Amino acid sequence: MAEPGVPGGRGEELELPCGETKRVRELDMGMREFDCSCGETHAVVTDVHPPDRFLPEFLVAVLREAIETTSEEMPEFGTPHLMGIVLEEFPQQVASADVTDDQELGYALVWVTDFDSRRLHEIIVELVVELMEHAVSHADDDAAVTEFEAQMLEFDVPAFVEQYRAERDLDPDGVYG
Repeated sequence: MAEPGVPGGRGEELELPCGETKRVRELDMGMREFDCSCGETHAVVTDVHPPDRFLPEFLVAVLREAIETTSEEMPEFGTPHLMGIVLEEFPQQVASADVTDDQELGYALVWVTDFDSRRLHEIIVELVVELMEHAVSHADDDAAVTEFEAQMLEFDVPAFVEQYRAERDLDPDGVYG
């Protein structure tokens, strides 16, 4: 069994992007965000959260078909991949921990962001749209590229997130908030 204060142990602390620390044990699977002593609200994501927390199921299915993963531990596109995209784009605003050794947590990976859960949701949608736009730009069909770009000019990310969260009844204490 891991020792307190040792990585994977019950006392493991995560240094947050704001500079504060949080005991990993305080970040349970149902938590979507928390109010930090720094005065800000930070989003919490674990590897067991489904990607449809952020994206419609049909889009998740399309991404799973289109994106080949290279990880044996995560052979299917999912939340860890979404958070990897966020981490790549905002490395100073995301803290993460691999807590695989702590079998009592119920998750193996956890991310805490400098943004609240709503802003994180918007960022993920924005980054997936950019990913899709990049993929479409490599298509041999100029009409499809033009149509996609025209549709994306009309796509309102904050409005989409608002509607998606309302349809899913998402709130900070809810299942997918």
